[in-house]
Amino acid sequence: MTENITGAIKERLAKAKDILITSHIRPDGDAVGSLIGLGLALKGAGKNVQMVLADGVPSSFKYLEGSDLVKTKVIGTFDTFIAVDCADFKRTGKTFESLGQPDINVDHHVTNEKFGKLNLIESEEVATSAILTNHLLAWGYVITKPVAAALLTGLITDTLGFRTSNVTPESMHQAATLMETGVDMPEIYMRGLIRRSYEATRYWGQGLSKLERKNGMVWATLTLEDRKTAGYSGNDDADLINAISAVDGFKVGMIFVEQSDNRVKVSWRALEKGVDVSPIAKHFGGGGHAAAAGADISGPLKEIQPVVLKITREKLDL
Repeated sequence: MTENITGAIKERLAKAKDILITSHIRPDGDAVGSLIGLGLALKGAGKNVQMVLADGVPSSFKYLEGSDLVKTKVIGTFDTFIAVDCADFKRTGKTFESLGQPDINVDHHVTNEKFGKLNLIESEEVATSAILTNHLLAWGYVITKPVAAALLTGLITDTLGFRTSNVTPESMHQAATLMETGVDMPEIYMRGLIRRSYEATRYWGQGLSKLERKNGMVWATLTLEDRKTAGYSGNDDADLINAISAVDGFKVGMIFVEQSDNRVKVSWRALEKGVDVSPIAKHFGGGGHAAAAGADISGPLKEIQPVVLKITREKLDL
């Protein structure tokens, strides 16, 4: 079945002239990396490509070559619509609601709703960037150094530097293949996982000062007031979930990020092998995979948090 899908995608891309690529709102490293990696590869083959993210490229990834080509609005027409690293089409944002069904859907989340006409869903892969690393050459596209840098960003960030429980020898082979283009892996690692702006670091401080634990769970909370105090301009967690994932002695880590539209962004991370957090996110209308998942939940933080903690405890039998 996978061979049939990849063959159909290869044929569709070969015929495409004007291509639109998008990913999910509040994009992470894999969303940005898979979007730019695929976009640059297609542009290198002479395709007209629009790369569009409703929330734009986070500042931590703007060093990537091709990031300046990513826009926040769709301009003009296209004959092929591609979504990458997005389990639920609604997560692409309202910008794309009227554009119809995507022609191609490439993703690694086990909760993917297969909303495309052609769905390449490989949930065993650690990142959507890993899927593209495996297939781009077979589809007839060149993995240049800029393409490799984008894809390696996705690999590194989604595995927290190859630390998640789903990392395999193949994951390391994929990274090595990308490094052979001359990409500076230590630099990508530092930029993707270690370096933070002054404001983002202050934001982390706000969240870590309220770190809590109970029943095998550890979590932090970031409010709108925390964002204002820190001077942080993003509406995400500045990857604070990565720090929470390093806390020893717990089965699951979480972060609650209050949004300005009376919603809360919740992220889960499995901190022990064998723990699957994707069903919890699915319960709240979100998605993800065993090691990492997330959901945007409507309602005030003070009401949502106790419900999420209760359901998480019940789903994981903590």
